[in-house]
Amino acid sequence: MSKKKPEPVKNSRDLIYQLDGRPPLGIAFPLGMQHVLSMFIGNLAPVLVLAGIVVNGSPVITPEQRVLMVSCCMFASGMTTLVQLYPIKIGAFQIGAGLPIVMGTSFAFVPTMRTLVAAHGINALLGAIIIASLVEVIMGLFIKPLKRFFPPLVIGAVLITIGLHLLPVGVQYFAGGAGAEAAAAARAAGGTFNEALAAQYVSWQNLLIGGTVFVIIMCLQRFGKGMFKISAILIGIIAGYLLAICLGQVNFAQVASAKFISIPIPFSIKPTFSLEVILPLAFIYVVSGLETMGNINGITMAAFDREATIKETSGAVIADAAGSMFAALFNTLPNTAFGQNAGIVAMTKVVNKFCIMLGALVLILAGFIPKIGAIFSVMPSSVLGGAVITVFAMIMLNGIKMLAKAGFSDRNLLILAITFGVGFAIGDNKLLVSNLPAALQWIFRDTTVAVCIISVLGNIIFPATDADKTLAQKVQKEAAAEDLKE
Repeated sequence: MSKKKPEPVKNSRDLIYQLDGRPPLGIAFPLGMQHVLSMFIGNLAPVLVLAGIVVNGSPVITPEQRVLMVSCCMFASGMTTLVQLYPIKIGAFQIGAGLPIVMGTSFAFVPTMRTLVAAHGINALLGAIIIASLVEVIMGLFIKPLKRFFPPLVIGAVLITIGLHLLPVGVQYFAGGAGAEAAAAARAAGGTFNEALAAQYVSWQNLLIGGTVFVIIMCLQRFGKGMFKISAILIGIIAGYLLAICLGQVNFAQVASAKFISIPIPFSIKPTFSLEVILPLAFIYVVSGLETMGNINGITMAAFDREATIKETSGAVIADAAGSMFAALFNTLPNTAFGQNAGIVAMTKVVNKFCIMLGALVLILAGFIPKIGAIFSVMPSSVLGGAVITVFAMIMLNGIKMLAKAGFSDRNLLILAITFGVGFAIGDNKLLVSNLPAALQWIFRDTTVAVCIISVLGNIIFPATDADKTLAQKVQKEAAAEDLKE
């Protein structure tokens, strides 16, 4: 009697909803590209913002350095994404979470970096990025004792804050982008402005493009089946890009002038080290760590209906720091887990690491072939805006979902009232913050930091009672029962 042959490994589209496994390339590649397209402009934006700073009539970043930093930021994002997907194990610790996290250049650092690079130059900034990242390494290594200070109530509040901050960014993209908004604001204030750029803000072309992308995504999400549903964002972006080309909104001159091959080389911009630059940047790494904790919890809540484990959180935060250090060594700005990609996972439920890996490889390839990056970078902001408005909203909703898991007891509601009433409301009033004492300015200058600090203090001052814990357990059991019914 012959032995029964083992059944072949099932290679179906269902694998996209599992962390491991290799779905068919025709399914996996579009889903990976969906992540790349959603973060590409945002990934390049911090570099382009800094490149626009002029001191004494000269740019602080030369045109040659700008091209180099753009290529290197794509390369660094791809490499650090691979580490998040497939962690590097070092003894009891690991660098990377092993979750579908996409890394990109961090927006959290931009306000501080603008000030520092204008005063001290790009070389000192890159040196500070390398040294200050050690703050986040410490956060990651000691995440277990620190985690009790970051219960679901804190992480949920931070997620909501991140979502609330990203929503205006999505609207800004929808209306024409940051440059167009700045030009329109300057025109309204009677200052010097670029007329062509100001005219782009809230133009009918941008509203039509962004609206088309939005409607396509919503229709496919609601009525689409199979690949049409899970690739809704990619399809919407492609359709919007084609519409933008037809309306003459895309200038391919940058693509034509871009080089075919450019190899990222470390220390092309040599870092220098100054304590004046390192210390301010070190505080922002705390924000970056909190955002990463919020984003990975957003992913695990949306995809697995659970909080991230200690190992996942520690690995993600350490990878955040290692990615920032790697990026600075390769001449570009710090990396962090991108919120919009966490939103895509929340919307599509696609968590397969192989899919995300293909997107990471495209980012790495784009770092070597500037023409690929140029094709993405000339995509109008309104195309992206139509896609990310709902994606950013999903991040906020995942925060609300996490708060619901903690339960809305009187104690929790009091802490949330204090958190948003003091942390968010005060931090969002920049004029008020600028008149506070220096120590309080540091707390409230960034609302994410303020919300986290106030909610942590609230949890310490008002510890959870047995009744609060019982309510949380009851809510979680009811939620689990509802999930089983579905």
